[in-house]
Amino acid sequence: MARVLILGAGISGHTAARYLGKWVGKQHEVVVVSPNAKWNWIPSNIWVGVGEMTEKQVTFELAPIYRKVNVKFHQARAVSIHPEGGSEGEQPYVTIEYTDPARSGESAAITYDYLINATGPKLNFGATPGLGPDGGYTTSVCTPEHALHANEALQAAIAAMKQGETKTFVVGTGHGMCTCQGAAFEYIYNIDHALRQNGVRDKARLLWISNEYELGDFGMGGVHIKRGGYITNGKVFAESLMVERGMEWVVRAAVKKVEPGKLTYELLDGSEHEVEFDFAMLIPPFAGQPMQAFDAAGNDMTGELFAPNGFMKVDGDYTPKPYEDWSKHDWPRTYQNPKYKNMFAIGIAFAPPHLISKPMTSANGTPINPAPPRTGMPSAAIGKAVAANIRDLLNGATELTHTASMAEMGAACVASTGSDILKGTAATMTVFPVVPDYETYPEYGRDLNLTFGEIGLAGHWMKYILHHVFMYQAKLRPGWSILPD
Repeated sequence: MARVLILGAGISGHTAARYLGKWVGKQHEVVVVSPNAKWNWIPSNIWVGVGEMTEKQVTFELAPIYRKVNVKFHQARAVSIHPEGGSEGEQPYVTIEYTDPARSGESAAITYDYLINATGPKLNFGATPGLGPDGGYTTSVCTPEHALHANEALQAAIAAMKQGETKTFVVGTGHGMCTCQGAAFEYIYNIDHALRQNGVRDKARLLWISNEYELGDFGMGGVHIKRGGYITNGKVFAESLMVERGMEWVVRAAVKKVEPGKLTYELLDGSEHEVEFDFAMLIPPFAGQPMQAFDAAGNDMTGELFAPNGFMKVDGDYTPKPYEDWSKHDWPRTYQNPKYKNMFAIGIAFAPPHLISKPMTSANGTPINPAPPRTGMPSAAIGKAVAANIRDLLNGATELTHTASMAEMGAACVASTGSDILKGTAATMTVFPVVPDYETYPEYGRDLNLTFGEIGLAGHWMKYILHHVFMYQAKLRPGWSILPD
């Protein structure tokens, strides 16, 4: 019997766990280690952040779900990886520290035959002084707890506005190297919707601030879309949405520090500016989880296994090259570590080989450009492909036949406002592929038959339906495995 150890239970880790449990859980041991007892459908945290959903609607306990497919669960944090085992020929293992209150203070070592690193991001609020809800002056929707706090602040602002006060809301990215602008992009529209529903939109200034070179970049180097039979770009699409709703925007910006009611940002031209706010929700930059790695002799090999940002190296091409020389072939396909063939990294945990958006630095040398997105649909597709390869290896396969290159897969983003099935609306954008492929699509890098943007109630229905479908699937309800990931 072999043991597959999965570190992390986010979208990618949970996807790998449920499929491996279904496929090999009775013949082999599948173990999940996650510091959180609950699973969270992160896209719906947006609705928690405006009071449209409760925490219970976007989370559930993991342990009972895993028992359905013979998966063992440890509520713990991975501390170090030992891919060569110990000095006496031991199996590879991972050291963990329990976060389960019943085992607080305990640590353990778990051996493995196959390891999947799905630890996701460290929310690096500390990269910008004053950023974040814990010891800072901004809110967040990255976790259910953060979203609840954001909604409390939002409702307090709305109550004050009903008494005649005016308020400034700032939403966007809180650092020059943030990724996942989509969550903040959706949140500012939900704020706009909430203010209109409460009859106070005229008392609010809504400001979007982002490290994108242009609106609609989203860390994907911009995008051309087909809409209504004509071709436009993401910039026009995103700007039109904001103009229609009376929003302002600042791009090419790196937030440098946040103080009570005030933030300072730097632009690409090197100039610094300040803006005062009453409410701010700024996404933090992501870093890899702080794990170390050691060889059989106990020597630190963290730098060999992980990129400087803390994400794990896989089968991508990490050779330094000018930005213009990168291509789709540099992106990983199997997410297998090049040195340790029994080790994989999926979702946000793998290190991207390069930026998709062109790297930029300000006149002062500050990097200001979005990092590549790897959340949502790509995370699930990668998790399933790696699970399928490990299943095949356990069954005697000698090659990896399942691939999930981001240069060969698409993604959809549905930015919905409100959760009422009759009153909401949404901006829906699909992109194929995520990483531009100028060999196949020389003009725009993407298939315009599969890359488009639409606005309307249908997209809102899609977001609402997807919430329930993915929660159903993640809870392993009957027929879950035939639903799309």
